[in-house]
Amino acid sequence: MLKAFKYRIYPNQEQSISLSKHFGCCRYIYNEGLATKIKSYEETGKSPTCNNLTTGMLKNLKDDIEHSWLKEVYSQCLQMSLRNLDNAFTRFFREKKGFPKFKSKHKSIQSCQFPQNVKIDFDNKRTIFPKIGGIKTIFSRKFEGKVKTCTISKTSTNKYYVSILVDNLVELPKKVNVEEQSTIGIDLGIKDFCILSNGEKVKNPKYLKKSIGRIKVLQRRVSRKVKGSNNRRKAITKLALLHEYVKNVREDFLHKTSSKLIRENQTICLEDLNVSGMMKNHCLAQSISDVSWSKFVEFLTYKAEWYGKNIIQIGRFEASSKTCSICGYVKRDLTLKDREWKCPDCHAKHDRDINAGTNIKKFGLIRFSKYKNYSGSGRPGELMEIPIRN
Repeated sequence: MLKAFKYRIYPNQEQSISLSKHFGCCRYIYNEGLATKIKSYEETGKSPTCNNLTTGMLKNLKDDIEHSWLKEVYSQCLQMSLRNLDNAFTRFFREKKGFPKFKSKHKSIQSCQFPQNVKIDFDNKRTIFPKIGGIKTIFSRKFEGKVKTCTISKTSTNKYYVSILVDNLVELPKKVNVEEQSTIGIDLGIKDFCILSNGEKVKNPKYLKKSIGRIKVLQRRVSRKVKGSNNRRKAITKLALLHEYVKNVREDFLHKTSSKLIRENQTICLEDLNVSGMMKNHCLAQSISDVSWSKFVEFLTYKAEWYGKNIIQIGRFEASSKTCSICGYVKRDLTLKDREWKCPDCHAKHDRDINAGTNIKKFGLIRFSKYKNYSGSGRPGELMEIPIRN
């Protein structure tokens, strides 16, 4: 099982200079490799592989006197930049994730990767990197296993972190059986962060909305400073610190909520939301970005793998809050402002969001039953397909 451990590191002045060289060289090689791939494809219709770039372009650059500064950094970091570029192209062609872009030195996060030869010294609180030496590290927790890769990153607030990917040599647990009693449906929202099919609601903390006033003040201060001045850099750092705080408290909330749901349930049913499409609505874009649905689903997914739990995703149009979870009647004239409604057929009273969570659970179990030969567990709560009627 692969797990990543992230720690804060405190390089001295000499090590900070060396890290800056690593960041700059890795960025330069990435951009050169991207330019070479684009030019080769335009001329020949073919793109050079990672090995071709490493043995060709990278070797020629390091042999060139004008690029002798590339020899000051660890060679495998440069090779990892080209490997990351190759992976970005693979994602573009296979998953349509977006064409790779050139990296900028003004990007908020600078990073470089060490694929091997990194040593961890828990006793002396040091992480030892080739050509950099031992950097003071705050180990909040220890780990056991084989170190795979280490990534050093620098944030816009001048903080350094190391992310260590570890193979703990433990196999992923087998998935538990899907049972209706231990399954829960989750409807993601904005007013409430998530609404569970059992009636529980998790409040949306709205961290960005609470800090937006202060963010606007700091943004105005940045815009009034002279470009390139020290005062402007100080103002940018203050703004970045506030954005970093909002990000950290949001991720802390997402981690705690996802861990609680994974611990308490064996199977979780979710909708496959089109978040990028919903972000095009300028009235809701800020609220949707603040709630971080995609990140929350990502946390749920990998934690479910760690603990052998099940995640079932249904289509975004399969379950609806307009459909009665008891009889299947569809109230088509339901508007967004209607938070509660009564079914004219079975006379059941529904909270719109809880009803949606219940439908997500039922449709998730129906989808699972079609592919896994799952049968209902009997009364009460026997699994039955929901008839859809007008």
